[in-house]
Amino acid sequence: MTPLPELLRPKRISEYIGQTQIVGKDKIINKLLEGAKKTHFFPSIIFWGPPGSGKTTLARIIANELSREFYEFSAVSASIKEIQKAIKDKKETAPVVFIDEIHRFNKAQQDKLLPFVEKGEIILIGATTENPSFEVIAPLLSRSRVLVLKEHSKEDLSKILTKGEKKLKIKIDVKAKEFLIEASNGDARVLLNVLEIAGNLTRNKNLKVSDIEEALQRRQLNFDKQGEEFYNVISAFIKSMRASNVDAALYYLARMIEAGQDPLYIARRMVVFASEDIGMAQPTALVVANEVFRACETIGYPECQENLAHGVVYLALAKKDRSAYDAYMAALGDVKKYGNLPVPLNIRNAPTKLMKELNYGKGYEMYSKESLLPEKIRGKRYYKREK
Repeated sequence: MTPLPELLRPKRISEYIGQTQIVGKDKIINKLLEGAKKTHFFPSIIFWGPPGSGKTTLARIIANELSREFYEFSAVSASIKEIQKAIKDKKETAPVVFIDEIHRFNKAQQDKLLPFVEKGEIILIGATTENPSFEVIAPLLSRSRVLVLKEHSKEDLSKILTKGEKKLKIKIDVKAKEFLIEASNGDARVLLNVLEIAGNLTRNKNLKVSDIEEALQRRQLNFDKQGEEFYNVISAFIKSMRASNVDAALYYLARMIEAGQDPLYIARRMVVFASEDIGMAQPTALVVANEVFRACETIGYPECQENLAHGVVYLALAKKDRSAYDAYMAALGDVKKYGNLPVPLNIRNAPTKLMKELNYGKGYEMYSKESLLPEKIRGKRYYKREK
């Protein structure tokens, strides 16, 4: 039996829901598709985004809109030889080759894809949940467009959920719908899988919160209609760590974990907190927070809740200093206020003879104590270390 997410997967760009920053009228995907109709050229693309954000669906839609052959591989299980074998036959038009989790290919494997991309023999579409700047080799990256996908919004998930209800011929009450959307954490695949399981578990065609909980196989946080409680708990978690209230921070952490909140979401908030609220008072806090994030990434639930608890205790007990954060925000304020102010000549780069003749780099002193800010804001002090 075909899973619900596959049944509902759109085939045309006009049917696609979400990612409005790259899909829609006058957005890059639509523009590239329109351009391809005239030039028959479509660039290779790296889709970077969280699970369930629509990367695979977009790749399939692009191949369909371009009327190109489509080859789909997962870097977890496929080898480069398999990919080369599948696309070795000469084609009149370049096929679309989609590689999911492309970051799992090592440098040598990615290198072997280069000739196909350079010669235009394939349109490579890679999907990754990792930062491609670190996980995709520079030559491949330079020959591709990197497009960022975001977690689906509540509005997008609501539209997708409605399609799921119609397909399964079931109804989900308002509270259960809001609860499922919150529990899905922006992941459309999770949303539809849970809906399908819930529908199969109960004979009742009107799903309640209890049906969604059973499908999730764990007790979930009871969010209210507007999701206010959800955001209240996150806010309380951050503010408890800021106040060095360890017990409260651990309690709100437990609330989020029991609610099924994505551990990476919690860990990301902790990484931000380490720089924003602890900063220079205890610089190692950022190291700890990053290691907690990595542990959550590699271990996952249920064990990573111990890593989260360890990190929360450390961050809550650490001394607090927002001076680095406040200094940056002040500098950012001037950037927005004054725009691109001229860089002082003495600290400009001078790689050519002409630039040197124009006094670029002239008078530069390595350890000068003079202000190196642009003339208009010279003497400004952003960073003030807390005592």
